[in-house]
Amino acid sequence: MAEGNREAPIATPTVTVSPRLVLLRAKASSAEEVIRALAARLEEEGFVRPSFVNAVLNRERTNPTGLPLAGDLHVAIPHAEVEHVIAPALAIAILEQPVAFRNMVNPEEIVPASVVIVMALNEPHGQIEMLQRLAELFQDPDRIRRIYEARSPEEVIERLGLP
Repeated sequence: MAEGNREAPIATPTVTVSPRLVLLRAKASSAEEVIRALAARLEEEGFVRPSFVNAVLNRERTNPTGLPLAGDLHVAIPHAEVEHVIAPALAIAILEQPVAFRNMVNPEEIVPASVVIVMALNEPHGQIEMLQRLAELFQDPDRIRRIYEARSPEEVIERLGLP
């Protein structure tokens, strides 16, 4: 494959994660800022409609996506309804400093997320399946540490290790 055009299959062969969709050591001061950055990347690459970013932000207000994990690294998995998605993809930010997301189980609790994965999926059942798959993967604190310590977008994708 040509450099910069590597794509790892995720759960189904139609979900894209490419180095262009990975922000490494990103700086963000809020959940909104990181969501906007990842949504912009998805839009630039043609995976989502312009309405996607506001749909993700609105959904995050009512259905938070912070996922506290064992250890000191936590994740957030924001997403929007399928009508805002053109083609399925994941965009990933590895943050220099964690940002506050509300806990998906207990919205009153704040989760300092260091890894943010914005899901752009165009089938409702696909969102549930991908959330479950990611939650399973992140039960291993060593895996999230390896992802967080990756030195390149390609390494992030490889260490995420979704089949």
